[in-house]
Amino acid sequence: MKVKTSIRKRSVDCKIVRRKGVLYVINKKQPKFKQRQG
Repeated sequence: MKVKTSIRKRSVDCKIVRRKGVLYVINKKQPKFKQRQG
């Protein structure tokens, strides 16, 4: 998982999710696109 200050969708399948006040990008088809803001 990459930790970045600004996260963005890298593909159509990416979904932006907020958990406990932290933004995540999750992607079931390509897990290497996972990101967390921080």
